[in-house]
Amino acid sequence: MYSEENARVSVVIAAAGKGTRMGLDQNKQYLELAGKPLLARTIQAFEDCALIDEIIVVANEAEVGYCRENITSRYGFGKVRCVVSGGVTRQQSVFIGLKNASADCSIVLIHDGARPFIDNDSIQACIEAAAECGAAIAAVPVKDTIKRANACGFVDETLDRSSLWSIQTPQAFHYQLIVEAHRKAQEEGFDGTDDAVLVERLGLKVRLVMSSYYNIKITTREDIAIAAAIAGMGL
Repeated sequence: MYSEENARVSVVIAAAGKGTRMGLDQNKQYLELAGKPLLARTIQAFEDCALIDEIIVVANEAEVGYCRENITSRYGFGKVRCVVSGGVTRQQSVFIGLKNASADCSIVLIHDGARPFIDNDSIQACIEAAAECGAAIAAVPVKDTIKRANACGFVDETLDRSSLWSIQTPQAFHYQLIVEAHRKAQEEGFDGTDDAVLVERLGLKVRLVMSSYYNIKITTREDIAIAAAIAGMGL
């Protein structure tokens, strides 16, 4: 069982995206859900977790001041170490966040700012699995049938759903391992769709941790309605 005394645990919250797929006038991270900004809800989940020692928020360059004033200061988040400016891509932003963690960081989690419904049990399970295995990611089994298509839009193959998982965040790692994985990806010009794939490229295994279907990422306008319903449930 992981103990708070083992080592320092940090979390990097990636909140530098612009949410262009929504076509909104403001960054989706600052949309209000049941009276509280989405990003504040996300940070609160880690603020309330006893195993988390510090939080690094990576914001859009133009919104760093806004984030500090309207999110981290307004809600009094005591574990927020800093709010830093992100890069051009999510991967670049996460790497910047990693480099701003405390020197004695042992385990680091990476989480999407637009996933406000992560629960405490999932956070702790990811930390414990990463401490044991080096790398662990929140995930849920897929519910839908998944088919692989060809370039012409026809089905090539129906995949075995029993072995497929939908990957979420947080993703947790030994700190030096994920820093090495990011550095290697940067040197080789590789841009992955998540952080775990950078570790996989090193030939290492990543543990899947059962999460919750409520742990959605708010990406489209339809997601806003779903998120409002979840927030209304008190989650």
